[in-house]
Amino acid sequence: MHASGSGAARPARLAVGVVSAGRVGAVLGAALAAAGHQVVAASGVSRSSVSRAAALLPDVPLLPPDEVVQRVDLVLLAVPDDVLPGLVRGLATAGCFRPGQIVAHTSGAHGVAVLAPAAEYEVLPLALHPVMTFTGRTEDVQRLAACSVGVTAPADDEVAWSVGEALVVEMGAEPIRVPEAVRPLYHAALAHGANHLVTLVRDSVDILERAGIRPAERLIAPLLSAALDNALRHGDRALTGPVARGDVGTLRKHLHELSEHAPEVTASYRALAERTAERAQAAGLLRRHDAQEVHTALEDSP
Repeated sequence: MHASGSGAARPARLAVGVVSAGRVGAVLGAALAAAGHQVVAASGVSRSSVSRAAALLPDVPLLPPDEVVQRVDLVLLAVPDDVLPGLVRGLATAGCFRPGQIVAHTSGAHGVAVLAPAAEYEVLPLALHPVMTFTGRTEDVQRLAACSVGVTAPADDEVAWSVGEALVVEMGAEPIRVPEAVRPLYHAALAHGANHLVTLVRDSVDILERAGIRPAERLIAPLLSAALDNALRHGDRALTGPVARGDVGTLRKHLHELSEHAPEVTASYRALAERTAERAQAAGLLRRHDAQEVHTALEDSP
């Protein structure tokens, strides 16, 4: 994986179609419009999609997906991972694609292989996955400027890679090449970090609130922000706390309290503490003997 160069060819002005106007699709459509492309159609039937399209894609008609695809030069498929394969097959079976179209999807889990039915029509297939969490509001367009986009194109098609990178640059983001073979692992890493971080933070908030400590978010925000910044800057050297110090007595107290007041969190605390001990020992922060005592305490405690 590597970042693209800045010399990627600039695509001509394109007629863009968004399927569908969800949180990601509407935002990327708005970013492409801001770059000078014309969003000529979108799909969306839910109330939230309709209101999102009205805010981010004003005056863009909402049409069925097949009609959207048939009208445009750039097809942006922004649908859930599990929906994408069936959608592509259905559109291909209906003969909606045409040679020369750019067909891009925004799924992190898929590369361009999922677009094989469309590629039979000699389209240019791309996977453009923004490494960002979106709310579907107007401020998300600005958030693109601070994020990267994982770009995947056919391995031997440098033109496709360049087009994908250029589209990302036009939207204000940074393109990062992600080869097809590592796309699932890439997505697993992102989901493990971002999704599980939210779970971890909310569990921490819940425990504090059960202890009667409010506002919990305000209490932990500086701590968690500093921890994230230190982890990104200093790696495993940023590890602190009872596991990294080998404070077995504190770990036993934690597990006792959690089993009493937040039993649903105990298993995840134990699993993360085990992994923390492994990283701390590998980084030279935790001596082997102390690491063994930590593991024993985690196994023995209720």
